[in-house]
Amino acid sequence: MRVAVLSGGRSSEHEVSVNSGASVIRGLEQAGHEVVEVRIGRDGGWMAEGAAVDLAPGAGLLGADVAFPVLHGAFGEDGSLQGLLEMLDLPYVGSDVLSSATCMDKLTLKRLLAGQGIPQVDFVAVGEAGWRERCAELGTPLWVKPSRMGSSVGITRVEDLSALDAAVETALRHDPRVIVEASAHGREIECSVLGNEDPETSMPGEIMAHAEWYDYEAKYGEGGMDLAVPAPISEIETARVRELAAQVFTLAGCAGLARCDFFVEPDGTVLVNEINTMPGFTDTSVYAKLLEAGGLSYPDLCDRLVGLAVERHARARSYEF
Repeated sequence: MRVAVLSGGRSSEHEVSVNSGASVIRGLEQAGHEVVEVRIGRDGGWMAEGAAVDLAPGAGLLGADVAFPVLHGAFGEDGSLQGLLEMLDLPYVGSDVLSSATCMDKLTLKRLLAGQGIPQVDFVAVGEAGWRERCAELGTPLWVKPSRMGSSVGITRVEDLSALDAAVETALRHDPRVIVEASAHGREIECSVLGNEDPETSMPGEIMAHAEWYDYEAKYGEGGMDLAVPAPISEIETARVRELAAQVFTLAGCAGLARCDFFVEPDGTVLVNEINTMPGFTDTSVYAKLLEAGGLSYPDLCDRLVGLAVERHARARSYEF
């Protein structure tokens, strides 16, 4: 197929997206697909093959059969780009508008999980009634985060409540919605999910950051972290991680791919941290490495995702609107 690979974007994760996109292009070409690279600039402009891209409905987005949007963060992973691709009636890899928006907003996702009794770290929304008192009840350290950012951008670890206001101000520079989370003390475990209605899960892996916490530099800097696959947790904990990963994926309405992140506490309790609908996607990123450990090569992964996108689009078109 002819696949339009979209990367870049307006978010602070622009460079991460460009690196992911370059890997996807190589993977798709190795899998036998024809690829056209579409680069979205920091100013929001779309370019391909040295020319501006026509985004009018019916233009066909460079004659592509399917789009592979490899954008992280705002304006790419939050449902906005997915809405545009829906308007263009073009199959695309990944979750739809609602699921993307839900998973991008930490507050919305956590409230959804809470309603279904999914175990997770305690949290509070800045600005809601009694939020300061609730923060005091959560204890320290606290994690203050923009609700709709990824890659640890704008996050502050608060050791003392006297630093809470400054941390909130930092988060507010990125998002008017801010979440404060309690600290977890367990292992940081991640699990890749692949599929549509009947998703499969990878063997979980443990993140071991070479820093005080798993920040932006640890995620993307050279030698910033190690990944242990399989994670050194019990069989019961492994099964629980995989069960919850599939459950959260389905509950949030995800499709194609996602990476679900957990804390496995010393007493064996498994807590959901978050789910990313478009995680880092280089051939050395955690998402791909976890699936590779199970025997799925990077080119085959890219090929599977394109097939899942076309399958989901065909099913969606069978409904009357």
